[in-house]
Amino acid sequence: MSLYKDPEEMTPAERWTIAATVVFGAFMAVMDTSVVNVSMPHMMGGFGSDLSAITWVATSYSIAEIIMVTMSGWWSALLGRKNYYLASFALFTIGSILCGTATSFSQMIIYRILQGIGGGALIPVSQAILRETFPPAQQGMAMALYGMGVVLAPALGPICGGWLTDAWGWPWIFYINVPFCAVGVLLTMRFIHDPPYLRRGIRSVDWLGIILLTVCLTGMQVVLERGNDENWFESSMIVWWTVASAAALLVLIFWELRSREPVVNFRVLKDRNLVLGSVMGLVFGVSLFGTTFVLPQFTQRILGYPAFESGLVLAPRALVLLLCMPLAGWAFQRVGAKPLLMTGLGVIVLAYYQLMQLSTTAGFLDLVPPLIVMGIGMPFMFVPLSTVSLMTVDKSQMTDASSIYTLTRRVGGNIGYSLAAVLLDRGEAIHRVYLTEHVSQLSRTTQEYLARTMDALLAKGVGTVHATRLALGLLEQKVMRQATMMAYNDISFVFGCLFLLLIPMIFLMPGRAAIRAVIGGRHK
Repeated sequence: MSLYKDPEEMTPAERWTIAATVVFGAFMAVMDTSVVNVSMPHMMGGFGSDLSAITWVATSYSIAEIIMVTMSGWWSALLGRKNYYLASFALFTIGSILCGTATSFSQMIIYRILQGIGGGALIPVSQAILRETFPPAQQGMAMALYGMGVVLAPALGPICGGWLTDAWGWPWIFYINVPFCAVGVLLTMRFIHDPPYLRRGIRSVDWLGIILLTVCLTGMQVVLERGNDENWFESSMIVWWTVASAAALLVLIFWELRSREPVVNFRVLKDRNLVLGSVMGLVFGVSLFGTTFVLPQFTQRILGYPAFESGLVLAPRALVLLLCMPLAGWAFQRVGAKPLLMTGLGVIVLAYYQLMQLSTTAGFLDLVPPLIVMGIGMPFMFVPLSTVSLMTVDKSQMTDASSIYTLTRRVGGNIGYSLAAVLLDRGEAIHRVYLTEHVSQLSRTTQEYLARTMDALLAKGVGTVHATRLALGLLEQKVMRQATMMAYNDISFVFGCLFLLLIPMIFLMPGRAAIRAVIGGRHK
Protein backbone atom coordinates (compact mmCIF):
# COMPACT_ATOMS: atom_id res chain seq x y z
CA MET A 1 0.00 0.00 0.00
CA SER A 2 1.37 3.40 -1.02
CA LEU A 3 1.93 5.92 1.77
CA TYR A 4 1.84 8.82 -0.70
CA LYS A 5 -0.88 11.41 -0.17
CA ASP A 6 -2.33 13.78 -2.72
CA PRO A 7 -1.55 17.44 -1.84
CA GLU A 8 -5.24 18.11 -1.26
CA GLU A 9 -5.35 15.31 1.33
CA MET A 10 -2.36 16.53 3.34
CA THR A 11 -2.71 18.55 6.49
CA PRO A 12 -0.82 21.87 6.59
CA ALA A 13 1.53 20.37 9.19
CA GLU A 14 2.44 17.45 6.89
CA ARG A 15 2.90 19.75 3.92
CA TRP A 16 5.21 22.18 5.70
CA THR A 17 7.21 19.39 7.33
CA ILE A 18 7.97 17.93 3.89
CA ALA A 19 8.79 21.42 2.60
CA ALA A 20 11.22 22.12 5.44
CA THR A 21 12.92 18.75 4.91
CA VAL A 22 13.62 19.15 1.19
CA VAL A 23 14.45 22.86 1.30
CA PHE A 24 17.00 22.15 3.98
CA GLY A 25 18.65 19.52 1.78
CA ALA A 26 18.86 21.93 -1.15
CA PHE A 27 20.21 24.67 1.12
CA MET A 28 23.07 22.48 2.36
CA ALA A 29 24.04 21.37 -1.16
CA VAL A 30 24.03 24.90 -2.62
CA MET A 31 25.88 26.44 0.32
CA ASP A 32 28.76 23.98 -0.06
CA THR A 33 29.50 25.48 -3.48
CA SER A 34 30.51 28.79 -1.86
CA VAL A 35 31.35 27.97 1.76
CA VAL A 36 34.91 26.87 0.91
CA ASN A 37 35.87 30.07 -0.93
CA VAL A 38 36.98 32.04 2.13
CA SER A 39 38.75 28.98 3.61
CA MET A 40 41.01 28.28 0.63
CA PRO A 41 43.98 30.35 1.92
CA HIS A 42 43.95 28.23 5.10
CA MET A 43 43.77 25.01 3.06
CA MET A 44 46.72 26.17 0.96
CA GLY A 45 48.87 26.23 4.08
CA GLY A 46 47.55 22.90 5.34
CA PHE A 47 48.07 21.03 2.07
CA GLY A 48 51.11 22.94 0.82
CA SER A 49 49.30 23.88 -2.42
CA ASP A 50 49.34 27.06 -4.46
CA LEU A 51 46.25 29.13 -5.31
CA SER A 52 45.87 27.62 -8.78
CA ALA A 53 45.77 24.08 -7.38
CA ILE A 54 43.59 24.76 -4.35
CA THR A 55 40.74 26.12 -6.49
CA TRP A 56 40.15 22.51 -7.57
CA VAL A 57 38.60 22.01 -4.13
CA ALA A 58 35.67 24.07 -5.39
CA THR A 59 35.89 22.93 -9.03
CA SER A 60 35.81 19.20 -8.25
CA TYR A 61 32.64 19.60 -6.15
CA SER A 62 30.97 21.69 -8.85
CA ILE A 63 31.74 19.19 -11.62
CA ALA A 64 30.37 16.23 -9.66
CA GLU A 65 27.33 18.19 -8.49
CA ILE A 66 26.37 19.55 -11.90
CA ILE A 67 26.58 16.10 -13.52
CA MET A 68 24.29 14.61 -10.87
CA VAL A 69 21.90 17.57 -11.14
CA THR A 70 21.45 16.79 -14.83
CA MET A 71 21.02 13.04 -14.27
CA SER A 72 18.57 13.32 -11.37
CA GLY A 73 15.54 12.29 -13.40
CA TRP A 74 17.32 9.18 -14.70
CA TRP A 75 18.60 8.15 -11.26
CA SER A 76 15.14 8.71 -9.77
CA ALA A 77 13.67 6.29 -12.30
CA LEU A 78 16.45 3.75 -11.68
CA LEU A 79 16.38 3.70 -7.87
CA GLY A 80 13.05 5.30 -7.02
CA ARG A 81 13.07 8.98 -6.15
CA LYS A 82 12.92 8.59 -2.37
CA ASN A 83 15.69 5.98 -2.36
CA TYR A 84 17.83 8.18 -4.60
CA TYR A 85 17.22 11.21 -2.40
CA LEU A 86 18.10 9.26 0.75
CA ALA A 87 21.24 7.80 -0.82
CA SER A 88 22.31 11.26 -1.95
CA PHE A 89 21.73 12.71 1.53
CA ALA A 90 23.78 9.90 3.07
CA LEU A 91 26.62 10.23 0.54
CA PHE A 92 26.71 14.01 1.03
CA THR A 93 27.03 13.45 4.79
CA ILE A 94 29.79 10.85 4.41
CA GLY A 95 31.61 13.11 1.95
CA SER A 96 31.41 16.00 4.43
CA ILE A 97 32.97 13.88 7.19
CA LEU A 98 35.75 12.68 4.90
CA CYS A 99 36.51 16.22 3.67
CA GLY A 100 37.00 17.35 7.26
CA THR A 101 39.46 14.51 7.90
CA ALA A 102 41.47 15.00 4.67
CA THR A 103 45.22 15.19 5.30
CA SER A 104 46.39 15.62 1.69
CA PHE A 105 45.31 17.56 -1.36
CA SER A 106 44.52 14.42 -3.38
CA GLN A 107 42.31 13.09 -0.56
CA MET A 108 40.42 16.38 -0.42
CA ILE A 109 39.70 16.30 -4.17
CA ILE A 110 38.39 12.71 -4.02
CA TYR A 111 36.21 13.46 -0.99
CA ARG A 112 34.84 16.65 -2.55
CA ILE A 113 33.83 14.66 -5.63
CA LEU A 114 31.96 12.21 -3.37
CA GLN A 115 30.29 15.11 -1.59
CA GLY A 116 29.32 16.69 -4.93
CA ILE A 117 27.82 13.40 -6.18
CA GLY A 118 25.65 13.34 -3.07
CA GLY A 119 24.74 17.01 -3.18
CA GLY A 120 23.74 17.11 -6.85
CA ALA A 121 20.37 15.39 -6.37
CA LEU A 122 19.34 17.43 -3.36
CA ILE A 123 18.63 20.55 -5.43
CA PRO A 124 16.37 19.49 -8.36
CA VAL A 125 14.69 16.64 -6.48
CA SER A 126 13.83 19.05 -3.66
CA GLN A 127 12.14 21.39 -6.12
CA ALA A 128 10.21 18.54 -7.76
CA ILE A 129 8.98 17.25 -4.39
CA LEU A 130 7.91 20.74 -3.36
CA ARG A 131 5.93 21.19 -6.58
CA GLU A 132 4.05 17.96 -5.89
CA THR A 133 3.49 18.64 -2.19
CA PHE A 134 1.60 21.90 -2.57
CA PRO A 135 -1.72 22.25 -4.44
CA PRO A 136 -1.72 24.44 -7.60
CA ALA A 137 -3.07 27.49 -5.79
CA GLN A 138 -0.07 27.49 -3.40
CA GLN A 139 2.72 26.92 -5.93
CA GLY A 140 3.97 30.50 -5.66
CA MET A 141 4.47 30.19 -1.91
CA ALA A 142 6.13 26.78 -2.39
CA MET A 143 8.69 28.31 -4.75
CA ALA A 144 9.20 31.20 -2.35
CA LEU A 145 10.16 28.67 0.31
CA TYR A 146 12.44 26.89 -2.14
CA GLY A 147 14.03 30.22 -3.02
CA MET A 148 14.74 30.94 0.65
CA GLY A 149 16.99 27.89 0.52
CA VAL A 150 18.78 28.03 -2.82
CA VAL A 151 19.11 31.81 -3.12
CA LEU A 152 20.11 32.46 0.48
CA ALA A 153 22.71 29.69 0.52
CA PRO A 154 25.31 31.35 -1.77
CA ALA A 155 25.07 34.57 0.24
CA LEU A 156 25.38 32.84 3.61
CA GLY A 157 28.18 30.49 2.50
CA PRO A 158 31.04 33.02 2.75
CA ILE A 159 29.71 34.32 6.08
CA CYS A 160 29.42 30.89 7.69
CA GLY A 161 32.66 29.70 6.12
CA GLY A 162 34.59 32.72 7.35
CA TRP A 163 33.27 32.46 10.90
CA LEU A 164 33.82 28.70 11.21
CA THR A 165 37.32 28.95 9.75
CA ASP A 166 38.35 31.77 12.08
CA ALA A 167 36.76 30.22 15.17
CA TRP A 168 37.33 26.46 14.73
CA GLY A 169 39.46 25.84 11.64
CA TRP A 170 38.54 24.94 8.06
CA PRO A 171 37.53 21.27 8.76
CA TRP A 172 34.45 22.58 10.57
CA ILE A 173 32.95 23.99 7.37
CA PHE A 174 32.40 20.31 6.55
CA TYR A 175 31.72 18.86 10.01
CA ILE A 176 28.90 21.35 10.58
CA ASN A 177 26.91 19.57 7.86
CA VAL A 178 26.75 16.26 9.72
CA PRO A 179 24.12 16.83 12.45
CA PHE A 180 21.83 18.77 10.10
CA CYS A 181 22.09 16.12 7.38
CA ALA A 182 21.35 13.36 9.90
CA VAL A 183 18.11 15.12 10.83
CA GLY A 184 17.32 15.54 7.12
CA VAL A 185 17.76 11.80 6.49
CA LEU A 186 15.44 10.88 9.37
CA LEU A 187 12.76 13.33 8.23
CA THR A 188 13.01 12.06 4.65
CA MET A 189 12.56 8.46 5.77
CA ARG A 190 9.50 9.39 7.79
CA PHE A 191 7.60 11.93 5.67
CA ILE A 192 8.59 11.71 1.98
CA HIS A 193 7.05 9.08 -0.32
CA ASP A 194 7.07 8.54 -4.08
CA PRO A 195 3.85 9.37 -5.96
CA PRO A 196 2.41 6.53 -8.07
CA TYR A 197 2.73 8.37 -11.40
CA LEU A 198 6.55 8.56 -11.35
CA ARG A 199 8.45 6.56 -13.96
CA ARG A 200 10.08 3.51 -12.41
CA GLY A 201 12.81 1.19 -13.59
CA ILE A 202 15.38 1.32 -16.38
CA ARG A 203 15.43 -1.51 -18.92
CA SER A 204 18.84 -0.58 -20.33
CA VAL A 205 21.60 1.74 -19.16
CA ASP A 206 22.41 4.58 -21.55
CA TRP A 207 26.20 4.27 -21.16
CA LEU A 208 27.02 6.44 -24.18
CA GLY A 209 24.72 9.17 -22.87
CA ILE A 210 26.42 9.05 -19.45
CA ILE A 211 29.90 9.28 -21.02
CA LEU A 212 28.92 12.16 -23.32
CA LEU A 213 27.23 14.04 -20.47
CA THR A 214 30.27 13.61 -18.23
CA VAL A 215 32.67 14.85 -20.92
CA CYS A 216 30.41 17.80 -21.81
CA LEU A 217 29.79 19.07 -18.28
CA THR A 218 33.32 18.37 -17.05
CA GLY A 219 34.78 20.25 -20.01
CA MET A 220 32.40 23.17 -19.58
CA GLN A 221 33.19 23.41 -15.87
CA VAL A 222 36.95 23.27 -16.43
CA VAL A 223 36.79 25.95 -19.16
CA LEU A 224 34.62 28.31 -17.11
CA GLU A 225 36.44 27.91 -13.81
CA ARG A 226 40.01 27.58 -15.07
CA GLY A 227 39.88 29.61 -18.28
CA ASN A 228 40.85 32.95 -16.80
CA ASP A 229 43.77 31.49 -14.81
CA GLU A 230 45.04 29.68 -17.92
CA ASN A 231 44.71 32.80 -20.13
CA TRP A 232 41.78 31.26 -21.99
CA PHE A 233 42.46 30.08 -25.55
CA GLU A 234 46.15 30.70 -25.31
CA SER A 235 46.15 27.49 -23.26
CA SER A 236 46.06 24.20 -25.18
CA MET A 237 44.19 22.63 -22.25
CA ILE A 238 41.34 25.15 -22.50
CA VAL A 239 41.17 24.74 -26.29
CA TRP A 240 41.04 20.95 -25.99
CA TRP A 241 38.33 20.99 -23.32
CA THR A 242 36.27 23.53 -25.27
CA VAL A 243 36.31 21.39 -28.41
CA ALA A 244 35.62 18.21 -26.45
CA SER A 245 32.75 19.79 -24.52
CA ALA A 246 31.08 21.30 -27.61
CA ALA A 247 31.41 18.08 -29.61
CA ALA A 248 30.09 15.99 -26.72
CA LEU A 249 27.09 18.33 -26.33
CA LEU A 250 26.10 18.09 -30.00
CA VAL A 251 26.38 14.31 -30.05
CA LEU A 252 24.59 14.07 -26.67
CA ILE A 253 21.56 16.04 -27.92
CA PHE A 254 21.33 13.93 -31.10
CA TRP A 255 21.74 10.67 -29.19
CA GLU A 256 19.37 11.45 -26.31
CA LEU A 257 16.55 12.59 -28.60
CA ARG A 258 16.72 9.19 -30.31
CA SER A 259 17.12 7.15 -27.11
CA ARG A 260 14.06 5.42 -25.63
CA GLU A 261 15.39 5.83 -22.08
CA PRO A 262 17.64 8.92 -22.19
CA VAL A 263 19.90 9.85 -19.32
CA VAL A 264 18.93 13.50 -20.00
CA ASN A 265 15.35 14.03 -21.11
CA PHE A 266 15.70 16.89 -23.61
CA ARG A 267 12.13 16.27 -24.75
CA VAL A 268 10.83 18.31 -21.82
CA LEU A 269 12.22 21.39 -23.60
CA LYS A 270 9.18 21.25 -25.87
CA ASP A 271 7.51 23.16 -23.04
CA ARG A 272 7.88 26.87 -23.91
CA ASN A 273 7.55 28.06 -20.33
CA LEU A 274 10.41 25.79 -19.26
CA VAL A 275 12.64 27.15 -22.02
CA LEU A 276 11.84 30.79 -21.21
CA GLY A 277 12.29 30.25 -17.49
CA SER A 278 15.55 28.39 -17.98
CA VAL A 279 17.07 31.14 -20.14
CA MET A 280 16.03 33.83 -17.67
CA GLY A 281 17.17 31.63 -14.80
CA LEU A 282 20.60 31.42 -16.41
CA VAL A 283 20.94 35.22 -16.30
CA PHE A 284 19.62 35.21 -12.73
CA GLY A 285 22.37 32.72 -11.86
CA VAL A 286 24.98 34.97 -13.45
CA SER A 287 23.86 37.84 -11.20
CA LEU A 288 23.45 35.87 -7.98
CA PHE A 289 26.72 33.95 -8.09
CA GLY A 290 28.63 36.69 -9.90
CA THR A 291 27.97 39.26 -7.20
CA THR A 292 28.64 36.63 -4.53
CA PHE A 293 32.13 36.34 -6.05
CA VAL A 294 32.73 40.02 -6.85
CA LEU A 295 31.62 41.79 -3.67
CA PRO A 296 33.87 39.94 -1.19
CA GLN A 297 36.76 40.37 -3.65
CA PHE A 298 36.03 44.11 -3.88
CA THR A 299 35.92 44.60 -0.12
CA GLN A 300 39.18 42.70 0.40
CA ARG A 301 41.17 44.26 -2.45
CA ILE A 302 39.87 47.85 -2.36
CA LEU A 303 38.55 48.33 1.16
CA GLY A 304 41.01 46.03 2.95
CA TYR A 305 38.44 43.92 4.83
CA PRO A 306 39.50 40.54 6.34
CA ALA A 307 37.82 37.34 5.10
CA PHE A 308 34.98 37.17 7.63
CA GLU A 309 34.05 40.84 7.30
CA SER A 310 34.11 40.59 3.50
CA GLY A 311 31.60 37.74 3.78
CA LEU A 312 29.43 39.84 6.08
CA VAL A 313 29.06 42.40 3.30
CA LEU A 314 26.49 40.04 1.74
CA ALA A 315 24.45 39.83 4.97
CA PRO A 316 22.08 42.75 4.15
CA ARG A 317 21.13 41.15 0.84
CA ALA A 318 20.62 37.76 2.51
CA LEU A 319 18.43 39.24 5.25
CA VAL A 320 16.22 41.16 2.81
CA LEU A 321 15.96 38.08 0.57
CA LEU A 322 14.72 36.09 3.55
CA LEU A 323 12.06 38.68 4.33
CA CYS A 324 10.91 39.28 0.75
CA MET A 325 10.63 35.69 -0.50
CA PRO A 326 7.28 35.03 1.25
CA LEU A 327 6.04 38.43 0.09
CA ALA A 328 6.91 37.52 -3.52
CA GLY A 329 5.08 34.19 -3.14
CA TRP A 330 1.99 35.98 -1.80
CA ALA A 331 2.12 38.57 -4.59
CA PHE A 332 2.44 35.93 -7.31
CA GLN A 333 -0.86 34.37 -6.31
CA ARG A 334 -2.57 37.74 -6.76
CA VAL A 335 -0.95 39.55 -9.69
CA GLY A 336 0.72 36.78 -11.74
CA ALA A 337 4.20 36.55 -13.25
CA LYS A 338 4.67 39.51 -15.60
CA PRO A 339 4.23 42.40 -13.13
CA LEU A 340 6.50 40.67 -10.61
CA LEU A 341 9.19 39.95 -13.20
CA MET A 342 9.17 43.54 -14.46
CA THR A 343 9.34 44.84 -10.88
CA GLY A 344 12.15 42.49 -9.92
CA LEU A 345 14.12 43.24 -13.08
CA GLY A 346 13.78 47.00 -12.64
CA VAL A 347 14.82 46.88 -8.98
CA ILE A 348 17.87 44.70 -9.73
CA VAL A 349 18.99 47.04 -12.53
CA LEU A 350 18.65 49.95 -10.08
CA ALA A 351 20.85 48.07 -7.60
CA TYR A 352 23.56 47.60 -10.23
CA TYR A 353 23.34 51.28 -11.14
CA GLN A 354 23.98 52.13 -7.49
CA LEU A 355 26.92 49.70 -7.36
CA MET A 356 28.38 51.48 -10.40
CA GLN A 357 28.68 54.67 -8.33
CA LEU A 358 31.05 53.17 -5.73
CA SER A 359 34.53 54.62 -5.33
CA THR A 360 37.76 53.74 -3.52
CA THR A 361 36.54 55.71 -0.51
CA ALA A 362 33.40 53.56 -0.13
CA GLY A 363 32.63 51.98 3.24
CA PHE A 364 30.27 49.34 4.52
CA LEU A 365 27.39 51.84 4.76
CA ASP A 366 27.84 52.71 1.08
CA LEU A 367 27.37 49.04 0.15
CA VAL A 368 24.25 48.47 2.26
CA PRO A 369 21.67 50.46 0.16
CA PRO A 370 22.39 48.76 -3.21
CA LEU A 371 22.53 45.33 -1.58
CA ILE A 372 19.20 45.90 0.15
CA VAL A 373 17.71 47.02 -3.17
CA MET A 374 19.10 43.89 -4.87
CA GLY A 375 17.74 41.73 -2.06
CA ILE A 376 14.29 43.20 -2.68
CA GLY A 377 14.41 42.62 -6.43
CA MET A 378 15.73 39.04 -6.57
CA PRO A 379 12.71 37.31 -4.95
CA PHE A 380 10.35 39.04 -7.38
CA MET A 381 12.26 37.38 -10.21
CA PHE A 382 13.05 34.02 -8.65
CA VAL A 383 9.54 33.11 -7.46
CA PRO A 384 7.65 33.72 -10.74
CA LEU A 385 10.44 32.13 -12.77
CA SER A 386 10.55 28.97 -10.63
CA THR A 387 6.75 28.71 -10.59
CA VAL A 388 5.99 29.39 -14.26
CA SER A 389 8.91 27.33 -15.62
CA LEU A 390 7.45 24.07 -14.28
CA MET A 391 3.79 25.08 -14.34
CA THR A 392 2.80 23.26 -17.52
CA VAL A 393 5.21 20.32 -17.24
CA ASP A 394 3.58 16.90 -16.85
CA LYS A 395 3.91 15.59 -13.29
CA SER A 396 5.61 12.41 -14.46
CA GLN A 397 8.42 14.53 -15.97
CA MET A 398 8.73 17.00 -13.09
CA THR A 399 12.12 15.73 -11.87
CA ASP A 400 13.56 15.83 -15.42
CA ALA A 401 12.32 19.40 -15.94
CA SER A 402 13.51 20.54 -12.52
CA SER A 403 16.96 19.10 -13.29
CA ILE A 404 17.27 21.12 -16.50
CA TYR A 405 15.97 24.30 -14.84
CA THR A 406 18.45 23.85 -11.97
CA LEU A 407 21.25 23.10 -14.43
CA THR A 408 20.75 26.39 -16.28
CA ARG A 409 20.89 28.37 -13.04
CA ARG A 410 24.09 26.57 -11.99
CA VAL A 411 25.64 27.09 -15.41
CA GLY A 412 24.67 30.75 -15.10
CA GLY A 413 26.50 30.86 -11.79
CA ASN A 414 29.65 29.44 -13.36
CA ILE A 415 29.39 31.93 -16.21
CA GLY A 416 28.96 34.67 -13.61
CA TYR A 417 32.21 33.70 -11.87
CA SER A 418 34.12 33.54 -15.16
CA LEU A 419 32.60 36.70 -16.60
CA ALA A 420 33.42 38.67 -13.46
CA ALA A 421 37.01 37.39 -13.46
CA VAL A 422 37.50 38.24 -17.16
CA LEU A 423 35.94 41.70 -16.84
CA LEU A 424 38.08 42.40 -13.79
CA ASP A 425 41.36 41.39 -15.42
CA ARG A 426 40.64 43.08 -18.75
CA GLY A 427 39.15 46.14 -17.07
CA GLU A 428 42.17 46.66 -14.84
CA ALA A 429 44.50 46.56 -17.86
CA ILE A 430 42.36 48.88 -19.99
CA HIS A 431 41.73 51.45 -17.26
CA ARG A 432 45.37 51.42 -16.21
CA VAL A 433 46.42 52.34 -19.76
CA TYR A 434 43.81 55.10 -19.83
CA LEU A 435 44.83 56.49 -16.45
CA THR A 436 48.57 56.40 -17.13
CA GLU A 437 47.99 58.56 -20.20
CA HIS A 438 47.03 61.31 -17.75
CA VAL A 439 49.95 60.66 -15.38
CA SER A 440 53.07 62.45 -16.61
CA GLN A 441 55.98 64.40 -15.23
CA LEU A 442 54.63 67.30 -17.31
CA SER A 443 51.25 67.09 -15.58
CA ARG A 444 50.76 69.69 -12.88
CA THR A 445 48.53 67.36 -10.87
CA THR A 446 51.17 64.62 -10.97
CA GLN A 447 53.91 67.05 -9.97
CA GLU A 448 51.86 68.29 -7.00
CA TYR A 449 51.09 64.73 -5.84
CA LEU A 450 54.73 63.65 -6.06
CA ALA A 451 55.86 66.82 -4.27
CA ARG A 452 53.42 66.33 -1.39
CA THR A 453 54.33 62.68 -1.07
CA MET A 454 58.06 63.35 -1.09
CA ASP A 455 57.69 66.12 1.48
CA ALA A 456 55.84 63.72 3.77
CA LEU A 457 58.49 61.01 3.30
CA LEU A 458 61.37 63.43 3.81
CA ALA A 459 59.71 64.68 7.00
CA LYS A 460 59.83 61.10 8.28
CA GLY A 461 63.59 60.92 7.66
CA VAL A 462 63.58 59.02 4.37
CA GLY A 463 66.51 59.78 2.06
CA THR A 464 65.93 61.81 -1.09
CA VAL A 465 66.66 58.99 -3.58
CA HIS A 466 64.60 56.44 -1.62
CA ALA A 467 61.78 58.97 -1.16
CA THR A 468 61.62 59.54 -4.92
CA ARG A 469 61.30 55.81 -5.57
CA LEU A 470 58.68 55.40 -2.85
CA ALA A 471 56.65 58.33 -4.18
CA LEU A 472 56.62 56.85 -7.68
CA GLY A 473 55.68 53.44 -6.25
CA LEU A 474 52.81 54.96 -4.26
CA LEU A 475 51.62 56.76 -7.39
CA GLU A 476 51.64 53.48 -9.33
CA GLN A 477 49.74 51.79 -6.50
CA LYS A 478 47.17 54.57 -6.53
CA VAL A 479 46.70 54.26 -10.28
CA MET A 480 46.25 50.48 -10.04
CA ARG A 481 43.77 50.82 -7.19
CA GLN A 482 41.70 53.30 -9.19
CA ALA A 483 41.88 51.09 -12.30
CA THR A 484 40.63 48.13 -10.25
CA MET A 485 37.79 50.21 -8.85
CA MET A 486 36.72 51.22 -12.35
CA ALA A 487 36.85 47.56 -13.44
CA TYR A 488 34.48 46.62 -10.61
CA ASN A 489 32.12 49.38 -11.77
CA ASP A 490 32.26 47.92 -15.29
CA ILE A 491 31.19 44.53 -13.92
CA SER A 492 28.11 46.11 -12.34
CA PHE A 493 27.32 47.84 -15.65
CA VAL A 494 27.54 44.58 -17.66
CA PHE A 495 25.46 42.59 -15.17
CA GLY A 496 22.80 45.30 -15.19
CA CYS A 497 22.68 45.30 -19.01
CA LEU A 498 22.21 41.51 -19.03
CA PHE A 499 18.95 41.97 -17.13
CA LEU A 500 17.75 44.66 -19.54
CA LEU A 501 18.14 42.12 -22.36
CA LEU A 502 15.49 39.96 -20.65
CA ILE A 503 12.69 42.51 -21.03
CA PRO A 504 11.36 41.12 -24.35
CA MET A 505 11.22 37.62 -22.86
CA ILE A 506 8.95 38.78 -20.04
CA PHE A 507 6.23 39.60 -22.56
CA LEU A 508 6.36 35.99 -23.79
CA MET A 509 5.59 34.63 -20.32
CA PRO A 510 1.98 33.53 -19.60
CA GLY A 511 -0.37 36.20 -18.28
CA ARG A 512 -2.45 36.11 -15.14
CA ALA A 513 -5.46 34.58 -16.89
CA ALA A 514 -3.36 31.79 -18.43
CA ILE A 515 -1.80 30.98 -15.06
CA ARG A 516 -5.20 30.83 -13.40
CA ALA A 517 -6.49 28.58 -16.18
CA VAL A 518 -3.60 26.14 -15.63
CA ILE A 519 -4.10 26.21 -11.86
CA GLY A 520 -7.83 25.69 -12.27
CA GLY A 521 -7.33 22.83 -14.72
CA ARG A 522 -4.88 21.00 -12.46
CA HIS A 523 -7.02 21.64 -9.43
CA LYS A 524 -9.92 19.88 -11.14
